[in-house]
Amino acid sequence: MSIVVTGATGNLGRHVVEQLLEKVPAEQVTAVVRSPEKAADLAERGVRLAVADYNAPETFDGLFAAGDKVLLISGNEFDKGRVRQHRVVIEAAKAAGVALLAYTSALGTLTAALADDHRGTEKALLASGVPYVLLRNGWYHEVYTENLAPVLEHGAVVAAAGEGRVSSAARADYAAAAVAVLTGEGHENKTYELGGDEAWSLSEYAAELSRQTGREIAYKPVTVEELTGVLTGAGLPGPMAAVFAGVDLSIEKGELVVTSGDLARLTGRPTTPLADAVAAALKG
Repeated sequence: MSIVVTGATGNLGRHVVEQLLEKVPAEQVTAVVRSPEKAADLAERGVRLAVADYNAPETFDGLFAAGDKVLLISGNEFDKGRVRQHRVVIEAAKAAGVALLAYTSALGTLTAALADDHRGTEKALLASGVPYVLLRNGWYHEVYTENLAPVLEHGAVVAAAGEGRVSSAARADYAAAAVAVLTGEGHENKTYELGGDEAWSLSEYAAELSRQTGREIAYKPVTVEELTGVLTGAGLPGPMAAVFAGVDLSIEKGELVVTSGDLARLTGRPTTPLADAVAAALKG
């Protein structure tokens, strides 16, 4: 039996593999990657590498074995048909008779276009009959803290979220929840709504940045259309910019507030405060 992580060299996948190595022997972990060079350090530590691509179904033939536990980390190629990509993994997992397939989905409350592929994947997973876990991840601190350069340059947080609140958490928190599911028992056919312990608004985020930098950082609310323009101006393709701007509208509507407590309960600890993520990002 192996614990198999797809997208293992991605931002979330790396956290998952690193935390798995703290709990299970390396030979029990399989990292599915497109570029083995990016995972050379994991291979040196004893992790098994499997080279496969969501866009090449044949690369998943024989990758899984009966009894495996699999984490399907959602792809980020919005233009490649993500549901079709994810179905490749689901069908391979079903054919192998895996014990569990966990999927990193989106919050059940999210109505933004970003959620559409997740809903389609959930439908395919439930229809497959494979024992599943839906890890409905909320927003990540890093969505904001990894993009501080323009905020600090212009002294403004620009968003279309109004005074809506968001229950974000660190990638490491969501990874810890996935690891708890992959190494624990009794999670079959469960759905977890995952988010940070404390919800916050963009104006509060700007105030936190001001406090930690000693500079005046303002919150500048804009319309969804204006934000789409800002994002395309920064280099994002138009369709992707519209998807991300649409998430701000969901924030304004309260769709990214999470009150389940599932994330802290699965990890057995409080989630990472936004202030800690800001401090880490400012340290660089």
